[in-house]
Amino acid sequence: MFMDRTKDAERATWIGFVINLLLSIFKLAAGILGNSSAMVADSMHSFSDIGSDLAVLFGIKASDRPRDDSHDFGHGKFETLVTLLIGLLLVGVAAGIVISAGTKLYDFMRGYDVPRPGILAAAAAFVSIVLKEGTYRYTMLVARRTNSKALEANAWHHRTDSLSSIGVLLGIGGAILLGGKWTVLDPVAAVLVSILIFWISGKLVYGSVMELTEASLDDVTERKILSIISSVKGAEDPHNLRTRRIGPYIAIDVHVRAPGDISLNSSHDISVRVEDALKGEFGFETIVNVHMDPMHV
Repeated sequence: MFMDRTKDAERATWIGFVINLLLSIFKLAAGILGNSSAMVADSMHSFSDIGSDLAVLFGIKASDRPRDDSHDFGHGKFETLVTLLIGLLLVGVAAGIVISAGTKLYDFMRGYDVPRPGILAAAAAFVSIVLKEGTYRYTMLVARRTNSKALEANAWHHRTDSLSSIGVLLGIGGAILLGGKWTVLDPVAAVLVSILIFWISGKLVYGSVMELTEASLDDVTERKILSIISSVKGAEDPHNLRTRRIGPYIAIDVHVRAPGDISLNSSHDISVRVEDALKGEFGFETIVNVHMDPMHV
């Protein structure tokens, strides 16, 4: 299971890496030659994808290492850490775009002309939309199949590149077609792109921080866990439920009541059935700890 998951995730990441590398170089050249600050900013976004690809490869390798003496609950949170780093990387990308585009907007307000972008920049934006949307869809498909949060974060990184290129294409297209003062649409598009990136990166950072600080699973999932336990024969009144996420896996700690006069073997059998039921729903690698309490008379 580990090998299949790692192989699928690594293949998706390497495909994204090659696309990002070639696309980043093309977009940077198109931005410089096409006189477009929005396209240069968009190329920086694509270059940041290369860093996130490398981070994901490390996270996947590290998180799939088996449990050892130094990590009793496994290495799953390496993926969480990588997801956090990707989110922070996106924040930096968005800030860089704001500074670059903001400088041109400031110059525009002072009466300076914003250079008119060329058709090459528009062509690069169109190519980016097609390639990065396709990469997003493929990466997200693999992320959901492998239950990899780091790969899912990287997929969103691809999607932000695609969406940002849409904004860039609109800005560049408007600047080319309308000309004159409308060339300001190019840096305006860059600023709008940065707002989108800030929003997505904020979600990634928040989710990663919550997981690293041992946040519980959502209420819907916890109610589902209690329902599964209650459906197991002999398991009564599940309580003191504690949950958390460890990278691609979850950990469940719960107390269950059983008649106080049953044998230790019978009590153990109930806990095993509870564990099997939960693993059947949430995956074999789910960490389950069932504490048996005597039923109140």
